[in-house]
Amino acid sequence: MKFFIDTANLAQIKEAQDLGVLDGVTTNPSLMAKEGIKGEGNILKHYVDICNIVTGDVSAEVISTDFEGMVKEGEALADLHPQIVVKVPMIKDGVKAIKYFTEKGIRTNCTLVFSAGQALLAAKAGATYVSPFIGRLDDVSTDGLVLIEEIRTIYDNYGYQTQILAASVRHPMHIINCAKIGADVATCPLSAITALLKHPLTDSGLAQFLKDAGK
Repeated sequence: MKFFIDTANLAQIKEAQDLGVLDGVTTNPSLMAKEGIKGEGNILKHYVDICNIVTGDVSAEVISTDFEGMVKEGEALADLHPQIVVKVPMIKDGVKAIKYFTEKGIRTNCTLVFSAGQALLAAKAGATYVSPFIGRLDDVSTDGLVLIEEIRTIYDNYGYQTQILAASVRHPMHIINCAKIGADVATCPLSAITALLKHPLTDSGLAQFLKDAGK
């Protein structure tokens, strides 16, 4: 399973990269705004700064919701750096844009996916990644992990190469369960990744080893 970090914070991205387990980054306009990144020029530069830290894919999201606007923005984003993957919303014009980008050799991440039908359309259009938002489904009393299972079954049935990128991951058990049911990628905050390091028996065992070593 690949680990992506879902943030626009350069310090957190570098920390995850230094940990040695990071495979990529996802971000969006909300995360950019959270870091105080405003203005088209600053946002584009920030994407490049992220690419210069990590070695894997970096999802950069279009703002437009019409086909022509998404194509224009997506082509500009793809030209920024070879690691850029164009993030496109799961809407009618978004699917059309994914098909266009696929034919042009531009990689895509179909975002805001909440059903198996949406994931099927994204795969048929040639999306590189599809991003089901499991945490947001949990928020409305729907099991987001069931959606991951449904998409995995459909993709395996027909040999689709689109990677399942579990998004809106909130905690370490989301990561573990996504890994168990076959998600290709989990994108999550740094806190969820580092939480996988922790176990009370590890802490107590290490404390005992150090105590014994000091005798």
